[in-house]
Amino acid sequence: MNTENIQQKVLEVTKNIEKQVDAALEHIDNLDINDLEQLRKQRMQELKLQQGKRQEWLQKGHGSYEELAEERMFFDTVKKSENVVIHFFTPTNTRSPIVDKHFKILASKHIETKFVSLNAEKCPFLAERLRIKVIPAIVCIKNAIMIDKIVGFTQLGNRDDFSTELLEWRLAQNKIIEYDGDLSVPPDQQDNKEKPAKRTIRDGVFNNESDDDLELEDCSHQFEGKFDIFANDLQGGLKKYNQNYLTPEEELELGLCDEEENEKNAVKEK
Repeated sequence: MNTENIQQKVLEVTKNIEKQVDAALEHIDNLDINDLEQLRKQRMQELKLQQGKRQEWLQKGHGSYEELAEERMFFDTVKKSENVVIHFFTPTNTRSPIVDKHFKILASKHIETKFVSLNAEKCPFLAERLRIKVIPAIVCIKNAIMIDKIVGFTQLGNRDDFSTELLEWRLAQNKIIEYDGDLSVPPDQQDNKEKPAKRTIRDGVFNNESDDDLELEDCSHQFEGKFDIFANDLQGGLKKYNQNYLTPEEELELGLCDEEENEKNAVKEK
């Protein structure tokens, strides 16, 4: 396409935008008292609904970041709240406090979502069901179904000093929180999109010295026959998550499957 054609296309697009703006302005100019009153009532109704949701979220404990004392509290939490983000930690893991610091900020900012933490050593049933093998791990639950999981800091630049804004952007990828920014570009790259990024979200070599492998006693028999609906939904969400976000190589790297299973998956894909 030559320069003249490009200029013609740009001119056509500009004219279409001008027509739309003119039509909108004309519509506003032609509004009468009744129309304005109707708009005012509609806006008031929207504000009331938003305020009602806000009060409901606050009553459910949203707006603050808390630790769940026991495994059973997880199920109560995901039943009460539509959006839940859970930080699985262990007391000895040095990276877990980093997640705590960011979650305290995000919990107060995004009251539409419940932010909690859970000691992975105290919840072997959940750890087994959600395949929590690396700490820290962040799990996103929507309507009692797991829709996303962040394993260690590999997807956060593989560094400890990532920003709260970067974690917020990463969580927003599956709409577990409300986000007004640009989801296509990480916030630390938006100032200059043309410059090559030093690190991408999934770059870097996984470091087992930073993120702890989690070894848990199998206590799932204690919960046998209980919470089946939640367990099945969570497992279904995990399957969908793995299909959308992790390649077989990444699963192997993060310890989510063994080498034999990875080779089988590779044969199936061929």
